[in-house]
Amino acid sequence: MGEFGRTAAIAAVVVALPVCAASAQTPDAAAAPPAAVTAPAPAATPAPAAASAPASATCAGRADFRVVLDVGHTPESPGARSARGIDEFVFNLRLGKLIDQALLDAGFAKTVLMVTDGPGVRSMYVRMARANSLDANLLLSIHHDSVPESFLEKWEYQGKHETFSDRFKGHSLYVSDDTADLKDSLMFASMLGQQLKSRGLQYTPHYTEKFMGHNRHELLDADAGVYRYDTLFVLKKARMPAALLEAGSIANRDEELQMETPERQKLISASVVAAIDGFCTAMQGKKPETRIAQHSHPKRVVTARLHRRARERTVSTASATAVVQSSLDTH
Repeated sequence: MGEFGRTAAIAAVVVALPVCAASAQTPDAAAAPPAAVTAPAPAATPAPAAASAPASATCAGRADFRVVLDVGHTPESPGARSARGIDEFVFNLRLGKLIDQALLDAGFAKTVLMVTDGPGVRSMYVRMARANSLDANLLLSIHHDSVPESFLEKWEYQGKHETFSDRFKGHSLYVSDDTADLKDSLMFASMLGQQLKSRGLQYTPHYTEKFMGHNRHELLDADAGVYRYDTLFVLKKARMPAALLEAGSIANRDEELQMETPERQKLISASVVAAIDGFCTAMQGKKPETRIAQHSHPKRVVTARLHRRARERTVSTASATAVVQSSLDTH
């Protein structure tokens, strides 16, 4: 069993809950759109009784536990475009603010909502320099998902030509092999996946399919929906446990409407607070000097691909720069 296998096993023990099946349509199963495409009626958002209750926390150290909520993308580089023409950044900021307030209300007084501006690549370096300077215990990057361009279909909404894909729906979570603290990153991501699942929300499994091409990812926790995505910039450069949440697909016309409802936003927010509270409690038993040592000397899972990438970077200074730029995904 490799490092990822041992780590996933630890996370599964910490957050073990009953298994819930997830499903998604493949491109081959999707029917061709009709000549005149109209907006679908939104499906009801799951609403367990506990979901409407205010989020609470029990971690004894929550007042000093610093969480960085990274709002994905910027106004100048707004990310994906929803089925109705709304920038992903708008969804990310709205959900980020709600989670931020919920954490503050739950007693996580040192929570930082990090909003960055500027063009894509430059803003990534700025945001991670800031995040790494905050001496944080955890980073959660907030995003909303779309699909590869080849999966998009055209439709007209309010007199404007837009694109959509109703083939996939659901959230997904990501950690990076190259992060400074893989073990704790995976533990938190699994906790969050289980909290979302317990509130009736399902992750999307389509990223394991061959038809996803270079967007295909290894599923590390099949129960909680946690994928491996090594080149995500915010995860790769984080010097603390870090995970990225794709809260739902805004390319899916039905799910886009659900993501805009207070009910769905509260389900996600409550899940995040509960997962962070559990992670905070789990980390209380760890000595601070141990976490600092992990940041200073991060453990790597050595693979043939990483060895090959390292060799490529040593060819020349110019070529090394090119490899670094091309191997990072600017989420």
